[in-house]
Amino acid sequence: MTTLLEEIKAYKEAFKQKAPEEKQKLMAQATKELEESGVAQGLKEGDQVPDFKLPDATGNTVSITEELSKGPVILTFYRGGWCPFCNLELKAYQRELDTIKNAGATLIAISPEIPDASLSTKEKNELEFIVLSDEGNKVAEQFNLVFKMPDYLIEVYKDLGLDVEGHNGNDAWKLPKPATFVIDQSGKVVFAEVDSDYTKRVEPSVVIEIVKNI
Repeated sequence: MTTLLEEIKAYKEAFKQKAPEEKQKLMAQATKELEESGVAQGLKEGDQVPDFKLPDATGNTVSITEELSKGPVILTFYRGGWCPFCNLELKAYQRELDTIKNAGATLIAISPEIPDASLSTKEKNELEFIVLSDEGNKVAEQFNLVFKMPDYLIEVYKDLGLDVEGHNGNDAWKLPKPATFVIDQSGKVVFAEVDSDYTKRVEPSVVIEIVKNI
């Protein structure tokens, strides 16, 4: 079976062939600036996660405290259903869902998308795990993941037809860095992966091994 990282590599190579070079340069520049800014470093291993409740794709409220009462949680923040790298990651987790459940863990994905957009993402990718809407990035802020997109990158995204405003229900152009956390039943972060480069993701198998050893 193809791994997530192999799929990402293939997508990046295809994108390089078809995307205008100037746009690619601007996107790389934005990633570099975000890395150097030092903002949105995310929670670290050993930190306690905030207590939060968010609506799922169908409007039901999900409580992190309730989910942790059942076992450890794999929590992944993604940018939105418009992001191809996020969709590859979500589908990779879907493939591993049975293994995650057998390890006694719950998988939760969070994005700033409005519930309707989250539902579209869930249906498009045939996701059977919890997908939550964090409108306004309120929970992502508590996890220290949120940054404001630079104006020149906003123009690139608009030119590429990426409707971030429509998906998020606002024109703030704020996004969470993609991030993955493993949280034990006490609410402590035992694994944290946060990267300024949105094309970089952690392989689900790595996360599953950590869950098995909690």
